[in-house]
Amino acid sequence: MSKDREFLLRRLHSLLGIIPVGLFLTMHLLINFTATGGAESYNAATANMEKIPFLILVEWIVIYIPLMFHAFYGVYIAFTATPNTGRFSTYRNWMYSLQRFTGVFLVIFIAWHIFQTRIQKALGTEVDYDMMANIVSNPFMLGFYIVGIISATFHLSNGLWAFLVSWGITQSPQSQKIATYVTNIIFVILSVVGVAAILAFA
Repeated sequence: MSKDREFLLRRLHSLLGIIPVGLFLTMHLLINFTATGGAESYNAATANMEKIPFLILVEWIVIYIPLMFHAFYGVYIAFTATPNTGRFSTYRNWMYSLQRFTGVFLVIFIAWHIFQTRIQKALGTEVDYDMMANIVSNPFMLGFYIVGIISATFHLSNGLWAFLVSWGITQSPQSQKIATYVTNIIFVILSVVGVAAILAFA
């Protein structure tokens, strides 16, 4: 692969990880958070999403295609790239490694989540509060979902930090330090929202 092509693919991979995949994840967690208000609140929120015109087309263009590219190219990066120990601190090396690990894990988690929800919907099962409650009634599945949610929120927040650096938005050490604090706060907030939502089903 030529360096110019790899550069463009990495930029596209980085961009799609934030827009639209990252935005979708945030919206998905916020909709799930309505479960803390009970079954009626969650079912009403998901019913409103079902009213989006040309929903299947929108899902494929805005969610599935960008997600598949980001996921598959991300796996390629995870198994071919090596940490840049000369450029970043030990903390950043840990973040780099965790980014790759969570990325690979999320491919498995998201595939399973889609199977349990969207594919089951296509087969005629109603995707509602009771369905999610039934899934997480299994302690193993509840734990699996909690790990998946935290992996996703970390991957997004740390990916946002990398996006800001790779796109030249945060160039100085000071701006990168500030971005670290901001993205860590985003990680905590989204994690609390996501875990609270899945526990509401339990």
